[in-house]
Amino acid sequence: MAKRSQAWAALADRTDPQGLAAYAVRYIEWLKVHNYAAPTILNRQMYLGYFVGWCRERGLNTPREITKPILERYQRSLYQHRKKNGEPLTFRGQHARLVPIRALFKWLARQNHLLYNPASELELPRLEQRLPKHVLTKSEVEQVIRQPDTSEPMGLRDRAILETFYSTGMRRSELLGLSVFDLDRERGTVMIRQGKGKKDRMVPIGERAVQWIDRYQNQVRPELTIGRGNSTLFLTSQGEAFTPDRLTQLVRRYVEAADTGKSGSCHLFRHTMATLMLENGADIRYIQAMLGHAELSTTQIYTQVSIRKLKEIHTATHPGKVRVARTALEPAEAEPTAEDVLAALDAEADEEGG
Repeated sequence: MAKRSQAWAALADRTDPQGLAAYAVRYIEWLKVHNYAAPTILNRQMYLGYFVGWCRERGLNTPREITKPILERYQRSLYQHRKKNGEPLTFRGQHARLVPIRALFKWLARQNHLLYNPASELELPRLEQRLPKHVLTKSEVEQVIRQPDTSEPMGLRDRAILETFYSTGMRRSELLGLSVFDLDRERGTVMIRQGKGKKDRMVPIGERAVQWIDRYQNQVRPELTIGRGNSTLFLTSQGEAFTPDRLTQLVRRYVEAADTGKSGSCHLFRHTMATLMLENGADIRYIQAMLGHAELSTTQIYTQVSIRKLKEIHTATHPGKVRVARTALEPAEAEPTAEDVLAALDAEADEEGG
């Protein structure tokens, strides 16, 4: 938290209108005007704050003072940096801090604030392809889901949240944004609005999850919305929308209580759903559509997958109701692999922290 405060402070000092901090703030405003996603803007603002603070400590206060050797020096400092627990930044963490800097200097050059872009040839760290550290088995995920005390109102709500994560594999931010109007019970689908990249998509949701959501909506939610016009589906005990951190803490508490020997929170269910459906024979490209990965490798398939067929695959392969079946799509030019899907999920987990 202290480091984050330092990042905000570095950008707050804009006494020099031609200074690096002032231009970084103008770039952030440009992102807002061009409708970039709020999490993207927040991350870039924070990481640019780190960079501006680092430059200021070395007497580098204007964009014209930043050269490629300076940027390479900053990159080496990220590699050598140690967190409070003594661990280094992961290469994904280093990569995440460098991307906003490249974007900033690209913007400065395009807006003619700089004659050339010193970051144009900055080589980012190569990202390793990793499989998820922890994925729950079918019995383990059932053990986690059974943890909430459903005789209590908040336990009933929590069970509905866990069932929704498990059934749909949606992102934490996507569940936070669910409205009571997004669930189509007749079709067994849920509309995810303004997901990552501000894209809408419709995904299947299992009957069991729908039943728990109905119990929560009928028995608990009315009490939380007295005197309020909030249409958000899942609400806190105060009748407010969850914050990302609060939802993460809630889910993590149940994962730890299940004592499976595995750790994680919201994103653990996303990994688990994808892995178990793959193991049960779901075509990889249907999994991509469920997850909202519109592009993996060179194949864009999301717009080609009908919700009807996707619902069939979900019903056939999700562990909530498994029938051994495999439905294939028409052959694609470059079919992604399970490793592609899981590596993309792992990268998301680093970004989301949930």
